[in-house]
Amino acid sequence: MKNLSKQPCLIARSLALVGDAWSMLIMRDAHAGLTRFDEFRKSLGIVPTMLTGRLSSLTEEGLLEKRRYSERPPRDEYVLTEAGRDFLPVLFAIGAWGRKYRGGGDVTRFFDAETGTEIDPVTIDRATGAPIGTRAIRIAAPECQPPAADEAAPDNAL
Repeated sequence: MKNLSKQPCLIARSLALVGDAWSMLIMRDAHAGLTRFDEFRKSLGIVPTMLTGRLSSLTEEGLLEKRRYSERPPRDEYVLTEAGRDFLPVLFAIGAWGRKYRGGGDVTRFFDAETGTEIDPVTIDRATGAPIGTRAIRIAAPECQPPAADEAAPDNAL
């Protein structure tokens, strides 16, 4: 996946970092308050070498920060950075998709801690206010300039 990190597409670049299930689940657990290696290992049932690699990658890429909480023996914890905290809406968007297409049976639910209401995320375009997926999109390569609003969309519009 690292070869995707230089792609002009920001989706590809982001997937190079967090495109595997373990990284996503580590981020989920970090948002739930887990910070220590053993907490992640117990929650996920992941082998230690895999967890070490994923935590290192998430730390190197700036989603988690490693902090020493014990000198003897040396022990570190992993806390969310600003970039890591900003990742929560991505996790909830994936969860909303899963609820619609992979739901059924007993599933984990997420609630707003202040209101007690179940979280039902909506992803919208800031400029138009339209829910993402309800309007056609167009993909523009970096060397292309987007057309003016009054120009017709090209034939390759999605």
